[in-house]
Amino acid sequence: MAMTARQRARVSLYVQIGIFVVAVAALALATDWKTIGTSVFNFGKIGPMFPDIFLVGLKNTLIYTFLGFVVGLSGGLLLALMKLSSFPLYRWIATGYIEFFRGVPALLVFIAFGYGVPLAFGVQWNVTLIVMISLGMVASAYIAETLRAGLQAVPKGQLEAARSLGMPQWRAMVSIVIPQAFKIVLPPLTNEVILLTKDSSLIYVLGLTASQYELTKFGRDGISSLGAGLTPLLVAGAFYLVITIPLSLLARKFESRSARTKR
Repeated sequence: MAMTARQRARVSLYVQIGIFVVAVAALALATDWKTIGTSVFNFGKIGPMFPDIFLVGLKNTLIYTFLGFVVGLSGGLLLALMKLSSFPLYRWIATGYIEFFRGVPALLVFIAFGYGVPLAFGVQWNVTLIVMISLGMVASAYIAETLRAGLQAVPKGQLEAARSLGMPQWRAMVSIVIPQAFKIVLPPLTNEVILLTKDSSLIYVLGLTASQYELTKFGRDGISSLGAGLTPLLVAGAFYLVITIPLSLLARKFESRSARTKR
């Protein structure tokens, strides 16, 4: 007798549960829990990481992310407007910039501004400035495309209505179009902040003083100095989650609000 669709779904569910239980049991039996405890969850040895990982690492990660986002947002808006410009040269420049910085690794940009530019031009920049420029230039390429999509999503009738009232083009863009575009792209912009938070860890390629350490640096140094295995990295990762999880929740809230507005 052939099974009904409900019976087949129930059998499929039981099979999946069985596979999951067997896999978890096999993993539990094969795991050396003593080694895991001393190499991954050895929280008794991470005391020296505190309070510096919080007061220095977390603070610097937030500062680097904020500075990178400010530069990225400013540059991204300029690039988005250039890409929508009626002047072809602006569009070509913006397209070239976006394609280049989206195509090369962010680490390469850090190395270029941390070591290449000082050697080539004989300038000395502090680490904060290097991070701000590197993160900002990479972020601006991604934010530009996000903002461009937002600007194009604003109904053209609103711009035309503003112009019909005698409002200059630039004022209509600043007062009406750009604010609405930002509302549309708030969720992806929030995700961009999350990416910047993680990319700030690339600062490790630069020579840092103790006061310039960010979270990943504390985690890396803890591996060699504390003898706690991967536990320092686990702690550093937890601090990243303190930043990124609220941002993810915020992005979902923006998405929900945007979906309700469209209904």
